[in-house]
This record gives sequence, structure tokens and C-alpha cells, in this order.
Amino acid sequence: MPARKTVEFVHASVTWKDYLELCKPRVVAVMLLTALVGMGLAEDSVPPLGLILLTMIGIALAAGSAAAVNHVMDRHIDEHMARTRGRPLPSGKLNSQQALVFAAAIGIAGISLLAFWVNPLTAWLTLLSLIGYAVVYTVFLKRATPQNIVIGGVAGASPPLLGWTAVTGALEPNGLLLMLIIFAWTPPHFWALCIARKEDYIRAGVPMLPVTHGEGFTRLQIMLYTLLMIATTALPFLTGMSGLIYLTGISVLNLRFLHWAWRVMRAGDNRQIPMQMFRYSITYIMLLFALLLLDHYLKFTL
Repeated sequence: MPARKTVEFVHASVTWKDYLELCKPRVVAVMLLTALVGMGLAEDSVPPLGLILLTMIGIALAAGSAAAVNHVMDRHIDEHMARTRGRPLPSGKLNSQQALVFAAAIGIAGISLLAFWVNPLTAWLTLLSLIGYAVVYTVFLKRATPQNIVIGGVAGASPPLLGWTAVTGALEPNGLLLMLIIFAWTPPHFWALCIARKEDYIRAGVPMLPVTHGEGFTRLQIMLYTLLMIATTALPFLTGMSGLIYLTGISVLNLRFLHWAWRVMRAGDNRQIPMQMFRYSITYIMLLFALLLLDHYLKFTL
């Protein structure tokens, strides 16, 4: 009887906010921004509103599904980490079965929507991204290698390409270039967080780079990948995809990013500086894609 009462109490306390948290809405919001920019850059005019809405909903549902599976697979890791132990599964608000049923439902809905009302290519690429993040990265790479972020970054870098293919129905160089930018941005972005939360990853037994190779090596990698990222973000201008507005804005953003990478290299045991860089990196990627879109449309109105 006491066990039954406990279960009833847990189920009674479940709200829609717990299911929303499974979807990692803040992460998905950034993904949707990059997908929207991918759609905008794919053609000179503004894509039809209906296509935009269907694509955004489909990608959001699929991304939320992948995030929910990630919650299930990482629930035991999350119990050991201060920033994640309050999530719905480790806190007991939801159980694995509820989360998996929810993930399957919204995942099938999102992929189906993309397949039938956007185009099959976007649906297939979205499905591959979902599997890449929820299975390949979460189940295998995250636990197997400190290069998990680099290898698994392909799945997380796909949203702008998905936006591009939603409009064009084809894989094209500029769409892949947008994906490459996020791919190069991911390691310095996430490794900064790994340094700031190193003790959490040690307790959870996750082989993140600062745990396996030390903080000094990780700081050097952050700097090297920052330089690679800066070179990558110059490509839209060098290929003629964007103009001076983008070049000016991204130069300022890159100088600030480089400054943070330098500060992290010299931070020693300071955990606040890597965390500040992590937060800036989120603002950075959002402003970068906003600049791409602004430059694109101003080019046709000025």
C-alpha cells in the first residue's frame, strides 16, 4: 500500500511542464533559429509562411524527441550532476516508460509532418539527426571517447541544413556550409562547460576531455578549435554567400570569442571564466545566424 501511494503521488504531480522539460526547450529554440535562417538563406525571397511553420514544428518535435531519449539514456548520469539532478527522470517526476512513449509520439509526428508536408529529403535528414544524437552520441560516443562532442557534433549541427533542404529539396554547398559553422563552434562551446562542470563529469564517470586529458590540454583545444571556427565563419563572405554587413558583425563577435578563449587558457582553476565563455558562445551563435539573415535580406532591399 505505501508503494502504491508513492506511485500515485508521483503521477499526480506530473504536469505539461515536466514533458516540456524533456524536450530541452532552450536548446531546441537555438536550433530552430538556425533552421529558420537556413530557410531564409536558401532563396532570395521570404519562404511561404505555411512552409516555415510546418518545418519549424516538424524539426521542433523531432529535436524534442531526441532530447527526451537523451534524458532517458542519461538518467543515471544526471543523478550525479548538480545541474541535471533536478530533471524530470532523476527527480522521480516521470519514469522512463512515460518519457519513451512521449519521445516516440512526438518523434513520429515530427518526421511524418516533414515527410508528407515539407519534403522527404528533410524528413530523412531529420531522422538521421535524431538517431545520431539520441542513439549514436548519447548511447555510444558519450561514454566511449573524449572526442564525443567532435564526432557527435554532426547531428547537432544539422538544423540550418534542414531549413535549407526544406526550401530547396536538395543538398547544396551553402546549406552544408551553415552546418559546418555549427560543427566547428560546438567543441569550444561545450568544452568550456565541461571545464566549469568537471567535477560533475568525474562523479558521473563520463569521459569528457577535461576528465581524460586534463584541463590544460582542454584549454589548448578550445583555443585551436576557436581559431578553426573563426576561419570557418569567414567562408560565407569568401564564397559570396554574405556581404560586408555579415563580415563586419562576425569580426566583432569573433574577436570577443577569441578573447574568451584566451581568458580560459589563462584561467587556472577558475571555474567562472569557462562558464562565462559557455554563456557567451550561446549568444554568439544566435547573433551569427541573425547577422547572416540580416545581411541576406538587406542585400535585396538596399
